[in-house]
Amino acid sequence: MPTFQYGTTAIEYDIEYADDKKDVSIIVEWMEGIRLIAPKDITTKQIEGIVQKKAPSILQKLKEINEITEPPSPKEFVSGEKFTYLGRNYRLKVYREEGLQKVKLSFTRGRFIATVPDKMNEYEKRQQLMELFKTWYLEHGKTKIQSRLKLYCTKMGVSPNDVQLKEQRMRWGTCTTEGNIYLNWRIIMSPMPIVDYVLVHELAHLKYLNHSYEYWNFVRSILPDYEQRKEWLRVNGPTLTLE
Repeated sequence: MPTFQYGTTAIEYDIEYADDKKDVSIIVEWMEGIRLIAPKDITTKQIEGIVQKKAPSILQKLKEINEITEPPSPKEFVSGEKFTYLGRNYRLKVYREEGLQKVKLSFTRGRFIATVPDKMNEYEKRQQLMELFKTWYLEHGKTKIQSRLKLYCTKMGVSPNDVQLKEQRMRWGTCTTEGNIYLNWRIIMSPMPIVDYVLVHELAHLKYLNHSYEYWNFVRSILPDYEQRKEWLRVNGPTLTLE
């Protein structure tokens, strides 16, 4: 992914080439980041010049998006609260236990069960449960991603070097030039068709490193309704969080 340094800020962006473009369009979206749609005959130096010129307005747009995005209230990790996994909500039940040394979390019979030391304060409880939930999502998400990976690698004729779920603040997925794919662990909260979209989106970059017309045609050949899935993620993405 191209990166441009503007002052102390590193600006990452994707480039999509289009046959019918005569100038460069810059699109800034929440979690999707910055995307340039450019003519096929444009040079890297020309693109860098445009990004440098537009850097102040790009950063301002990012700031505005962060200000108007309204994610749900931070989780309190209390009994009755709902947590989403693969698009379905599951309630949390919290128990206090005397003599317990550390917080425990399990998933049993369709609900999350948390056991907390009797004298632990709310702040400490919240911090520890947040980390345990992240770990739970990472572990269960890894298993789910691996099963979907086998399906789509066969369909798409690709083979990534590595696929991991990890913390990513401003992107749903990344594909490196080395063939490594990193997916935002929060995506495992979304319905399976959305998980599939993000996975296919990144796998397609193993054949097309940009967002060219050919790239999107390839994605469409695998997921004909990818645009609806992408729109769902744009609208509902801010709700996929614990914080």
